[in-house]
Amino acid sequence: MKNIIEQTDQSIFKTYSRYPVVLTKGEGVKVWDEKGKQYLDFLSGIAVCNLGHSHPGIVKAAQSQLEKLIHVSNFFYTEPQVELSVLLTRHSFADRIFFCNSGAEANEAALKLARKYANEHYNAKRFEIITMKYSFHGRTFATLAATGQEKFRKGFEPLPHGFNHVPFNDIDALEKAITESTCAVMLEPIQGEGGVNIPSDSYLQQVRQLCDREELLLIFDEIQVGMGRTGKIFAYEHYGVEPDILTLAKALSGGLPAGAMLARSKVAQSFTPGSHASTFGGNPVVMAAGAAVMKELVEGDVLENCRKMGEYFFERLLNLKDKYPDIIREVRGKGLMIGMELKIDGNDIVQRCLDDGIIINCTLDRILRFLPPLIVKKDEIDRCVDVLDEVLSGVQS
Repeated sequence: MKNIIEQTDQSIFKTYSRYPVVLTKGEGVKVWDEKGKQYLDFLSGIAVCNLGHSHPGIVKAAQSQLEKLIHVSNFFYTEPQVELSVLLTRHSFADRIFFCNSGAEANEAALKLARKYANEHYNAKRFEIITMKYSFHGRTFATLAATGQEKFRKGFEPLPHGFNHVPFNDIDALEKAITESTCAVMLEPIQGEGGVNIPSDSYLQQVRQLCDREELLLIFDEIQVGMGRTGKIFAYEHYGVEPDILTLAKALSGGLPAGAMLARSKVAQSFTPGSHASTFGGNPVVMAAGAAVMKELVEGDVLENCRKMGEYFFERLLNLKDKYPDIIREVRGKGLMIGMELKIDGNDIVQRCLDDGIIINCTLDRILRFLPPLIVKKDEIDRCVDVLDEVLSGVQS
């Protein structure tokens, strides 16, 4: 372990604050380090391994495709791309898919498509995109400009102009921000990095109505909340509203790098050959894994388990809130995307949980984020909550 950590620190950019743990194997909700210590992964690689680690269906699909065709350019057709695109369009609002490799790339594609559409249907003056404060859309220059958190943008200015940030879940602020230069509104239906912020029941419907009235495109970033995380394949399904463009990544291919932009036909028509591209986007191996993920979500009991276990986990965390009112401010979430807002710094709690074999995360310093695989079981949730209870007890004393 020491050798791996030393070599990593000497040869890889220090863009992550890493825990001194070398993980070597994963199965289901569990991962193991090089010493054989077992951990319950309640972060899922940051909402990536929604079906758990080394899911047999994903492994089989990827292995099979590796033996047939690893990569060709997008100048040619491949069956895995078609299979996944059909599954995605059949079970969503969308008619067309653009495949890429990450969430930031998917959001870059969405931003470009929105501007191209506005330029073709209105005029070049309509280019501004309204996003939300505490949003997170990526770390490229454009997605960084779209992100509504100053800490991510600091040191990289000047960023591309044309982005305006308003408070999330505030329809009046959004309406006031619209100008003759606005072409689209972009938001996460549930904010992830921003603290697991849940919209009111009517907010997204009001946003949709406002966009329709002002002839603006509505973009949903479901990179973290999509692919079953909230108990439905897409989070927008909870709110009775559909976007014009939607972005996916993280859990799309169960651990392999994949991103996608979904759009309605009328919007997708603004991308023609040469408008946008990705060398590795739609890679056959990754697409085969993605198709396996979608089949499991559609045909299996994963979503039902997510809903049931999400309710159970939520109730157990609410009990902790009642037990530690001086530490816990609020518990919020949907499905198996749950945030616990603390009244104290949460980073030490994350470390203590890790020491006891539970992997969780803290965002904005005070919000513990729980993103377990959607296949998690009651006894695994109980183990997580029991460890957290013990850690909080030590903090309170």
